[in-house]
Amino acid sequence: MLVSLNWLKNYVDIDQLSYEDLAERITKSGIEVEGLENFATPANNVVVGYVESCEQHSNADKLNVCQVNVGDETLQIICGAPNIRAGQKVAVAKPGAVLPGNFKIKKAKLRGIESNGMICSMQELGVEEKYVPKEFTTGIFVFPEDAEVGTDVTSLLNLDDVIMELGLTPNRSDALSMLGVAYEVAAILDVPIRLPHTNYHTVEDNVSDAVTVKVEAIEENPYYGAFVAKDIKVGPSPLWMRNCLMAAGIRPINNVVDITNYVLLEYGQPLHAFDYDKFGSNEVVVRMAKEGEKFVTLDDQERTLTNEHLVITNGEVPVALAGVMGGADSEVSEETTTVLLEAAYFAGPTVRQASKDFDLRSEASTRFEKGVDPNRVRLAGERACQLLEKYAGAQILTGIAAYDALDYTEKTVTIWTSVINDRLGTAISDEDIADILRKLHFKYEQDGETFTVYAPTRRQDIVIFEDMLEEVARIYGYDNLPFTLPAGEQAGGLTEYQALKRHIKRFLEGAGLSETVTYSLTSGARATELVSPEVTEEMVSPVSLSMPMSEEHSTLRLSILPEMLASVSYNVARKQSNVAYYELGSIFLSKEEQVTTQPKEKLRLAGALTGEWTLQPWQQEKKTVDFFVVKGILEALFASLNTDVTFTQAKLEGMHPGRTAQLFLGDRSVGFAGQLHPQLQKDYDLKETFVFDVDMDYILASYQNEPSFAKIPRFPSVTRDIALVVDQEVAAGAVEATIAQAGGTLVQHIQVFDVYQGEHLPEGKKSIAFSLFYQDPERTLTDDEVEASYQAILDAVATKHQAELRG
Repeated sequence: MLVSLNWLKNYVDIDQLSYEDLAERITKSGIEVEGLENFATPANNVVVGYVESCEQHSNADKLNVCQVNVGDETLQIICGAPNIRAGQKVAVAKPGAVLPGNFKIKKAKLRGIESNGMICSMQELGVEEKYVPKEFTTGIFVFPEDAEVGTDVTSLLNLDDVIMELGLTPNRSDALSMLGVAYEVAAILDVPIRLPHTNYHTVEDNVSDAVTVKVEAIEENPYYGAFVAKDIKVGPSPLWMRNCLMAAGIRPINNVVDITNYVLLEYGQPLHAFDYDKFGSNEVVVRMAKEGEKFVTLDDQERTLTNEHLVITNGEVPVALAGVMGGADSEVSEETTTVLLEAAYFAGPTVRQASKDFDLRSEASTRFEKGVDPNRVRLAGERACQLLEKYAGAQILTGIAAYDALDYTEKTVTIWTSVINDRLGTAISDEDIADILRKLHFKYEQDGETFTVYAPTRRQDIVIFEDMLEEVARIYGYDNLPFTLPAGEQAGGLTEYQALKRHIKRFLEGAGLSETVTYSLTSGARATELVSPEVTEEMVSPVSLSMPMSEEHSTLRLSILPEMLASVSYNVARKQSNVAYYELGSIFLSKEEQVTTQPKEKLRLAGALTGEWTLQPWQQEKKTVDFFVVKGILEALFASLNTDVTFTQAKLEGMHPGRTAQLFLGDRSVGFAGQLHPQLQKDYDLKETFVFDVDMDYILASYQNEPSFAKIPRFPSVTRDIALVVDQEVAAGAVEATIAQAGGTLVQHIQVFDVYQGEHLPEGKKSIAFSLFYQDPERTLTDDEVEASYQAILDAVATKHQAELRG
């Protein structure tokens, strides 16, 4: 909701606060102010001028030389606007004026003739073109005849207005009107509210002689009122009204349409004006549409209706889609002299259905959908009649043709001071609550601490005790509510599971990865990509939504990686070539082909890395991401969790056949890591990209936090290097495991530091070099002990892997 603060001043006095303070007070009372913005930039030294003469420039076909009276002097101004004429009152920027965009007006010569100022369009004064009346979009703005020459244009054109944007929750439909906002501000500031007058004069003719109303769809339309105004002169609406509409984001059209829009914004009650002479009959019939019935709306689009759509008809054919849009055949035009004015109450679900079916969202449909005030329906019609009489010269027929089955009763809610204080932890008195109800303009009856509150129909969100509790709390002031710490010995803490999840995130972020949060829903094709082997064993097929919002988000994920890779691809395409992501989230498994129960959620850790891992420009050193970067990150993570996870070479669908490892905890598969298959990389438009996917549910369930420590060694260590020649197919991990087993307890640490293939080695062979770290924490080792262990290792690897010591 856009609220013009200049317009708001008509109803409440807000000058006691700055606009920023007012916005803060409103936000603290429960309606968020999303922003404050100037309607335009006020221009100095811009006044109303009268064009005394307008003659064509002698050296330019499209320029005119104008003599413009600005009150204290007459200026010669050259103007190229196509709509400039003698006798007009226009906005004149005098020499020295500064227009929006820091455009300074100076005396100048155009094609040899002096020009002392500038005649301005509304756009040049800072008003957005989409709000400018159509007749002035391609030329200068022309003031009404009653504009006083020499007057500053700032207030006349509302250039000093400030627009406040409210972020309304669905329950606060009352604030979708200027009067609703005025009631709210009046309660917050405790100031009186000034309501508009609705009185008007009528002629002897009775509206019942001109039109009758028949409602066949009573539940969808419990109230329909029709006013008739004749002898109307269609033309521009008054300048102040145009200013209000433009500030609210609505382009002015003509006085009849502008008045219905103005009342809609003022009262929150949509109205519609029909050209009575084009209506086709003197009978209004409201009914549900017939299946397949055709109807052309104001936007000249033919609509095919169903029996779920409510229509206004002339007894035979539809003339309006109720609450959404009128018909083209009965539209008000410049030739209109008699108007049939509709003021009705339409059921929200019915309007919402039509609005959704035809994709027609409007200010009117929004208000009907959220619910309008029953007591303002007829009142809004009377307000429009008053304005039509005053600004369109209308003669209003006596009475109103109406069908009325509307419920006008106010909701009754009982509140108790002690219960409110118990809920809020306050010490509010009975007098305080009575004063809050007075500020809210809520009628009530008091019996001691018991208040029987009659919620006005404009506040349809007030139904139960808790609703009134909220009203008392917000007007009393949330800042005034006492605060306390939770009772108990412990104010809170993380479970071991939560703490471990935080540890994992901190570790990976410390390692240089950034967290992502991707959609749990993916496409049907991506749902089966990069699924870990242990997941495949636990499910039958992916879980699909019965009514997905889109095909891209139709299926619950079995792997985090596909959506993460889409995010990587998106960023790489935008010149972010070095990417390292991780996500700790859920996948969803079901063993049913036709899913009838809630799918099982499992926690997975996934990551994707591409580009450069480290870069040292000064040393001219860099390292791109490879398999061992990913393996090192995971090994360090598992070590921090005291978990012994092993890596075994594997071939998995979607992964590079020679650069992929499957992860095992004991004999159970817990994930995989490696490079994407080149074809899949191409599909995602990526270069070499490495990923991992780990079953954290199982790893965290296996986690055992047993406190332990190791003494700092007091005795010296011995390091021996060994280079073994083995077949190419022999894995270094397998050889390392054999060395650890054969070396006994004296071998504390084994490190692979070199793998070599090439010259001086037989074809099909490779050399793996290990560094062996010997130490006994209780004594100094002898050379014989180390040599015996060394020989035992050589014998074991020779027997098990046919390894030979490299010479």
